[in-house]
Order: sequence, then C-alpha cells, then structure tokens
Amino acid sequence: MKKKIAILGSTGSIGKSTIDILRKDKKNFDVVLLTTNNNYREILKQAKEFKARNIIINNKKHYLTSKKKLRNNKINIFNNFQSFNNKFKSKIDFSMSAISGLEGLKPTLDLIKFSKTIAIANKESIICAWNLIQQRLNKYKTKFIPVDSEHFSIWSLLDGDKSNVEEVIITASGGPFLNLSLNKFKKIKPQIAVNHPNWKMGKKISIDSATMMNKVFEVIEAQRIFNIDINKFKILIHPKSYVHAIVKFTNGLTKILVHDTDMKIPIFNSIYGNNNKKIKSSKINLSILNNLNFIKVNSTRFPSIKILRMIPNKISLYETIMVSANDQLVSLFLDGKINFSDIARLLKKIMKMNIFMKYKKRVPKNFNELINLSKFVRLKTNLLSVRSNQ
Repeated sequence: MKKKIAILGSTGSIGKSTIDILRKDKKNFDVVLLTTNNNYREILKQAKEFKARNIIINNKKHYLTSKKKLRNNKINIFNNFQSFNNKFKSKIDFSMSAISGLEGLKPTLDLIKFSKTIAIANKESIICAWNLIQQRLNKYKTKFIPVDSEHFSIWSLLDGDKSNVEEVIITASGGPFLNLSLNKFKKIKPQIAVNHPNWKMGKKISIDSATMMNKVFEVIEAQRIFNIDINKFKILIHPKSYVHAIVKFTNGLTKILVHDTDMKIPIFNSIYGNNNKKIKSSKINLSILNNLNFIKVNSTRFPSIKILRMIPNKISLYETIMVSANDQLVSLFLDGKINFSDIARLLKKIMKMNIFMKYKKRVPKNFNELINLSKFVRLKTNLLSVRSNQ
C-alpha cells in the first residue's frame, strides 16, 4: 500500500528536498497535499508530476489564478487550511511541516490532527509554541520527528532515552564571517551575508547563521523537544559541518553523529525510518575526521550567543519576542535599513525592554495570542530601529 504524504511548504528548500526524495520512489508514495504561499507555478508542476489531489495556495491572487488554470483538472485547490479541513477525513501516513516562521504554526497544529507521523522543520513554531504542539501530538496520538540536522542527530543518538545525558553539543559552521576582521562587520552587505559556506539555504536562515542566532534557536528548540536542562547544552564551531551533534552520557560513553552537508539525509531517514532503503552519500571523509577543528564560540564575534542566558528553562511568551524581533531585524538588514552589527545589538536591547520582561512568566495559551504579540514586537522593533539610525 502506498504511503500517504503531505508537505507544508513544498516549494521551499526543505519542501523541494522532500520532493526530490519522493521522486526517486514514486511507486511507494501517494502525495495527498502540497502547500505554498506564493510560488504557484512550482506547486502546480509538483501537483501534476505527483498527481496530488489537494493543494493549498495562501496568496489570494495566486490562488484565483491557479483555480482558473485547474478548472478542468481533478486537483482540489484551496486558499487556506480551514477549507481543506472539511474535505479530508482519513489519516496521512507522513507529513512534513516545512513552512518557515510563525506563519507555519497554525498549519502545523491543524495538520497534526490528520497525521500519523509529522516531521517538523520549523524552528519558530517549536521555540514559541512547543506546549501547544505537544498538546495536539498527545491528543491525536501523532508521532513527532525533528528534521533540523542537529535535532535529528540528537534524536537519533538518544534513541528515546535521555535519563543519563551529561552534555549535548550542537555544532555551528561559523558562517561566512568566521575569520573576517571585526572592524569590517559594519560594512557587511546582505548579498555577501546570504552566501553560506556549506549549506544551500534561504536568505533569512543564512543571515541567522552568519550572526549565529540560528544556534541560539537550535539550543532552545532542542531543550524544548528533549526536555533536557538548557545548561547541559553547549555550542562548538565546526567549520566543516560534518559533525552535527555530540552527546556525552553519565556512563562515560560519548556518541557523535556525522553526515554530509545535505538536508536530504535527515529528511530521508525521517520518511523511511528503519526500512532497508538506501540514499546516495559520500564515503566517510577521513581527512575531516582527522581534523575536526572544533573551536569555542567567541561572544565578541557572535554577540547573539549571549541571548541564551536570557531565556527561561521552560517555555514562555518571551521566546516569541526574541523570534519576532530577530525576524524583523533580519528583514531590515536585508532591505539595507540597518547594518549587520545592529541585528544582535538591537535584539538584545529589545529583549531587555520593560514592556517585554513580564512575558518570561507567561505560557502561550493559543495561536492568536502568539500572533498578536508577534505583530506588536515587530512594530516596536521597527520604531526602535528608526530611532537608532537618526
């Protein structure tokens, strides 16, 4: 029997990698749902190739354009997840949640209800609303798999047992400016900052890698997923990105997980699990293993790393402030309105504002609460950024 598949954000980086894996084994998969926000041409190609029965296009203009194109086609097209909810009755075997940002939270929460297994590659949703996700997972008995390479690695190394964990190390490449002179940071241009040395990623996550804010996110994300004390986590720079996680146990054993810098590897394993399926990958690289070159993080070069000290050990609305302010600051940098060094400086300043400190003790209650707070934070971030440049 074919495995039923859904992909939220099928036209993005993770979505396309998932599509590439399915493409090599079409006979074993039935793609029942694909979604996108703006890239309607790509999703129409994907839907036709895989004979997908349902697609969601959130952009109203592109939805109407696509609806005309599919007038005589058997593909069901929707403008939002609510419309799709009313159509789908049976469980999907495997769902990939690959919509970036808090925009991916609501569709993820909705899709859990219809999924036997859901793989989530959305940092922001897990950081800001893990308690809401967990509630849905438990309610609908849905299995969860983390897809970020670091979290999939930790998940694999723990193998369900976190009772004797002494330390968890997450690695960072150091991004494109690891060896750049500090006095040149203010002159960094967006087109240079988005060029990651090892991974092919979108603009937003590439900037987060350059500031190392992505590692701040990953530590918080891992703490939420695995419920391990945040003080047991450590970040080490590993420029080759060959080692993705190291877990030291109290019994004296230390486990290391390595793989190529290719997101298809964790995605492939999340889809197939322990089945005897093979993915093409490079041979073990002894030259890298013999020269792992781990480096301690320099907080002067990467001041974002200090933000970890400000984050509570249990989930709160404070993380939504961090995520939303960082999102807005990255957008402002990409638009040329602030410089690279301003991202970390202004983020820390925003997070210390009195109006936001109270949220450290407030647990997220629902999606709307998160979105309303996020909008307010983005507005404040814009105002502060304008004043800082006057």
